[in-house]
Amino acid sequence: MDNKSKKKLLVVDDSAFMRKLISDFFVDSKSIEVVGIARNGKDAIEKIKTLQPDVLTMDVEMPVMNGLEALRQIMLETPVPVVMLSSTTKSGAESTMQAMDYGAVDFIAKPSGTISLDLHKVKMELVEKVEHAAQVSINKMQKRSSLPISYGISKSIELRNIPENTNTVKWDKAKKKMVLIGTSTGGPRALQEVITKLPKNMKAPVLVVQHMPAGFTKSLAQRLNQLSEIEVKEAEDGDLLQDGHAYIAPGGFHMRIQKRVSAYYIVLDDKEPPRAGHRPAVDVLFEDNSQFNDFDKIAVIMTGMGSDGSLGLKQLKNSGNVVAITESASTCIVYGMPKAAVETNLVNEVVDLDQIAKTIIQYLP
Repeated sequence: MDNKSKKKLLVVDDSAFMRKLISDFFVDSKSIEVVGIARNGKDAIEKIKTLQPDVLTMDVEMPVMNGLEALRQIMLETPVPVVMLSSTTKSGAESTMQAMDYGAVDFIAKPSGTISLDLHKVKMELVEKVEHAAQVSINKMQKRSSLPISYGISKSIELRNIPENTNTVKWDKAKKKMVLIGTSTGGPRALQEVITKLPKNMKAPVLVVQHMPAGFTKSLAQRLNQLSEIEVKEAEDGDLLQDGHAYIAPGGFHMRIQKRVSAYYIVLDDKEPPRAGHRPAVDVLFEDNSQFNDFDKIAVIMTGMGSDGSLGLKQLKNSGNVVAITESASTCIVYGMPKAAVETNLVNEVVDLDQIAKTIIQYLP
């Protein structure tokens, strides 16, 4: 790929060491060229106007104008895909969730504090995320509305697209249900769009796998809990599954369930290795869930890189009564995981992000 067709990267960090380190990561990149550096948010906003980069990496914590303030202004004035670099502190995690809300495509957790001498540990991940972010259509990052949907609507909707095949027994709305959601890149905003529209009296628990490192899933859960009617929490080992509650798998742990008498409980597992680099993995959630058949499943796969969830979906469909819903290409930040799911030919509904909550609700008792 010649330089003309390379995507232009602007590196924004207040540390000269970090700017050099990040820039060096892309020396051998076939698709990304570093066109400039900026030392704070104010500097970044000026450089965007002159250099017109295709993608940014930006530190969350910087003097003069921090990454959050800069991101908000950039998305309003000169929108461009941004990958944030953040520390794993509690405040760093909260700022990162805010950044996702403002329109950042993705983030990288720095391995060891503000100036990470060992940033090379995440080099491959950072390069991959920047390359993907550079391809993202910027209009998908603009702020979406989050108007609540009408909850009464589920009564009047006819059940659609339930395939008449050997995998699917007749859908019985009265039977117990469980909602399983898997997502990755772009997931925090997608989850906000869906979880905040679920009614608190919904007759099912919701289990969520969002690809995210340890320390960030708690902030995501707390943020969603503040905005939602249902209770949202980071899952803990031994949690009793309850209707109208959402449980987000903590970074670093696969999430399974266990039946004790007639109730189900969360089991967290950090012993089984990551699947395709992910722990938690959507495939593990789905595969584990497929062994229980006293409830029907609504499996939802939303925006994300890769194909996590597709193998698990096959197992779910082979062993029980499952409706599979994927987010449509037109609203996905990254149409990877949903595309892989659709290619299994087992998906019942392909819907835009703002219709996913309504679609879930129509299949519930």
